[in-house]
Amino acid sequence: MKRTVFFISALVFVSAAFSQDADGTLFEFKYKKDDSSRILSTVDEAVFVNGALNHRAQILNRIFCKVTDVLDDGSAAHEASFMTSETSVGGRGGSFSWGQEYDSAFVRTRTGKYTIEDIYFMPTVRDVPVFPEYPVKKGGKWSAEGHEVHDLRMAFNIQKPFRVPFTAQYEYVDDETDENTGRTLNLIEVTYSMYFESSRPSSITRDILNAPAVTMGHSSQKIWWDNQKGMIDHYSEEFKIIIETFYGDQITFSGTAHAEVTEFKRVSTEENLRKISESVSNLGYGNIGVVQGEKGVTISIENIQFEPDSAVLMESEKVKLEKIAEILKTFDNDLLITGHCADRGTKQNQLRISEDRAVSVAEYLSLLNVRNPNCIFTEGKGASVPVAPNTTEQGRAKNRRVEITIMDE
Repeated sequence: MKRTVFFISALVFVSAAFSQDADGTLFEFKYKKDDSSRILSTVDEAVFVNGALNHRAQILNRIFCKVTDVLDDGSAAHEASFMTSETSVGGRGGSFSWGQEYDSAFVRTRTGKYTIEDIYFMPTVRDVPVFPEYPVKKGGKWSAEGHEVHDLRMAFNIQKPFRVPFTAQYEYVDDETDENTGRTLNLIEVTYSMYFESSRPSSITRDILNAPAVTMGHSSQKIWWDNQKGMIDHYSEEFKIIIETFYGDQITFSGTAHAEVTEFKRVSTEENLRKISESVSNLGYGNIGVVQGEKGVTISIENIQFEPDSAVLMESEKVKLEKIAEILKTFDNDLLITGHCADRGTKQNQLRISEDRAVSVAEYLSLLNVRNPNCIFTEGKGASVPVAPNTTEQGRAKNRRVEITIMDE
C-alpha cells in the first residue's frame, strides 16, 4: 500500500514575510497573485501488518501550487496539483514512474489555517505550520490545532477524505546559516500525536470490519524557514502511523521524510520554445520535433532505436540523447519521459515495452547528470496516442517514439 494513501508530509504554501524587533520575530504567510512554487518530498517508509514487515518503499511526492487570488484580509486562494509515485527499495532507482495525480483548491490565511471543501484528498497534512498572531522569540513555544486527511478509498473503501485531528506543539529553536548560500534560516520544530476512534456502525459487514477503528501515531518535524525569501526552505520528519481495524488487524507505517521547496520557473514561453526549437534543429536530426503541450515543452524523438525486442538503447541513440542532454541542462524544471509504441502485439505488451523504453531513456539522462533521479519521471502510453496511422511502416516508425517534457506543472 502506498505511503501517500495515508500520509503525505507536504506543506503547501507560496511565500511568507516577517518582521523582527526586540520583541521577537513575527511569522506570517504573505501571498502574491500568480506566485507559484514546487515542492518535492521523498519518503522512506516501512509497512508492517500485525507486527510483521510487509514491505519497504521510497515514495516521491511532487506538488505544484499557484496563488490564484489574494483576499482583502491577506489570505489567498490556491490551486494545486499533487503527484505521488512509489518504488520498491532495491529497484533500479534511475527514475520514478509518473504516479497517481490529485487536484486541490483551498484558501489559506496569513497564519496558515486552511479552508477547503470535503471533496479534496490533498494536501494530507493541513494547518501545519500555523503561526501565532504575535512575535516569537528564540525558545518561544505555541500550539495550534491541525488535522491529517487520508485517502482510504483503495485500502478500506472509504470514499470521502478520512479526517484525523491533532494539536501541534511548536518551538522557535534557533537561527542557522546555510553553508552553501550564506542565508540565515529559522529552525522551527513541530511535534504532534494523534489518537482518533471511529464511530462503530450499528450494522456490521465485512467491509466495516476492515475499516479503521482507531487511528493513532505521531510526527516530529524540523522546518527551516527562510526569512529573506519568506518561505520554507526545506524540512525533515520522522513519523509513525498505526491503524487498527474493527476486525483487529493492525497496520503500521513508519519512516522518515525530507522535502525542499523551490520557486517555480515557467518554461512554456514563446522565447523558450523558440530557443529549444532552434537548438534541436541545429542538431541536424530530421526525426526530432518540439511542441508545447499541457505539461510543458516536449522534445519528441521519433523512430527511436532499441536493440530488437528490448529496451536497450542503440549506441546511435545514446549519441543523440547526449546532444539533447546539453539542451535539457539549460533548464532546472523536472522531466517527464513518455514512451510510445506502434500498434503491434497485445495491449499489455505495448504498455510494458513503452514503459521500459521510457525508463531506459530516463536512466541514461540521469547517467549524463541531466537531473537528479528524483526529478525525472517516466510513463508508458503503449499505442494509445498515435501521431500517424499504424497501417504503414512509415506511420509505425513515427509512433515508436519517446517524448521528453520539460515540465511546467
